[in-house]
Amino acid sequence: MPADEVRQRKGGGRKKSKKGKGKGQGGSANERSSSLNGQDEAPLLPPVVPPKKPVVEEKKRTVQAKTEEESSMAICLQVLFPYLLAGMGMVMAGMVLDSVQHWDVFKVITEVFILVPALVGLKGNLEMTLASRLSTAANTGQMDDPKQQWLMVSSNLALIQVQATVVGFLAALAAVALGAVSRGGVELDQAAVLCASSVTTAFIAALSLGLVMIVVIIGSRKVGINPDNVATPIAASLGDLITLSLLAGISSTLFHYRDIWYLSPLVCVFFLMLIPLWVVIARRSLQIREVLRSGWQPVIVAMSISSFGGLILDKTVSDPNFEGMAVFTPVINGVGGNLVAIQASRISTYLHFWSIPGVLPYKMRQHWPNPCVTFFSAGVNSKSARVLFLLVVPGHLVFLFAIKMLQGGHTAITLAFTCCYLCAALLQVGILLYVADLIVRLMWRKGLDPDNFSIPYLTALGDLLGTGFLALCFRLVMLVEGLGL
Repeated sequence: MPADEVRQRKGGGRKKSKKGKGKGQGGSANERSSSLNGQDEAPLLPPVVPPKKPVVEEKKRTVQAKTEEESSMAICLQVLFPYLLAGMGMVMAGMVLDSVQHWDVFKVITEVFILVPALVGLKGNLEMTLASRLSTAANTGQMDDPKQQWLMVSSNLALIQVQATVVGFLAALAAVALGAVSRGGVELDQAAVLCASSVTTAFIAALSLGLVMIVVIIGSRKVGINPDNVATPIAASLGDLITLSLLAGISSTLFHYRDIWYLSPLVCVFFLMLIPLWVVIARRSLQIREVLRSGWQPVIVAMSISSFGGLILDKTVSDPNFEGMAVFTPVINGVGGNLVAIQASRISTYLHFWSIPGVLPYKMRQHWPNPCVTFFSAGVNSKSARVLFLLVVPGHLVFLFAIKMLQGGHTAITLAFTCCYLCAALLQVGILLYVADLIVRLMWRKGLDPDNFSIPYLTALGDLLGTGFLALCFRLVMLVEGLGL
């Protein structure tokens, strides 16, 4: 009977030790078993592996604290250099547009001017959205794991290739339609050149800028800089210049070979046939799969809004009274889109830290805040809005000086023009920053990710406001000079 009792105890000890090992508590069971076998030595415990989750949570709390404690000076210093770099890129883009507006393709196919804000706006619709999405992922620790990082990078690149190809094609169709309304007809060979130029430009620009964005975000994360502050300005600095240069070069080449009737349609079909490949790659990520389904409305609506800005540019750029529109349009549009993209990205990151989609955090509990809350409250987002608004005047003064030194625009930068221009820029950025606060809150309340939905609307609105206010600025200066003031 005692022998049976010992066997039962041994069996129970083995069962408990198996169960204990799974929970990391097998020490006492091992001791019981060894004492029954007459062994007095201490048991060998398995190495304790610290759980990873608290480390991730600790990192997240650290980043949250840094974000909350970020001072106005810190925000300004991080934003200033990329902002000025972006502005100089826009100045160079303006010089390019001012130069190429006299090329044959721009004189014959004037609808190319309608494409300019729409394609340059892809920087806001795609690259800035990519930068905001990856910045939020980097700040919240989602890109710390190399496998997860590679999945996010490849899926996001494939996504923007799909969106760039489709939106580039739709932008060309919109330009053809708007041109047909003003001209009273469509010429098929010119429409083919326009479509092929738009799709090719959008594809190459999206790929090159997307790669740059990924390098900038991963690099800034490694050196301890907030990617929200630097990624979107760098996208802006390269986006306008690369896009306009590509559009001018590609459209001029296709226009030169327009007698080969099948060349432009063939180029267009080639890029459209690549769409299924990019869709397969993008669908590997659950997050990107959702954007593929629901993320089309903002980029298409934004493209439509930007096309109306392009229509204003098309009607004014050839008017002698508006000489200089070509060189100033990329600058005022780019600066406004750049600053509002930074703000939208920062607010989105804040919401991802402090709340869940559908519920606003306590400090942002107002659904429709007034401008005083947006610009004069004590929160970190209000602080960044003030910093970005105050950067408008000094930044534009630097850019106007650069344009004057480069002798661009063929228009005198007088005191009257400078005052009107700065008022237009301040009004544009003030409206954009306030609308950004409203749109990001609205998207979050609806359960939508602001990184994917807000920036396209904001940059497109910036293009429309910038082009419209700039045209009014030229008209006002003309009236002032006519009065001899």
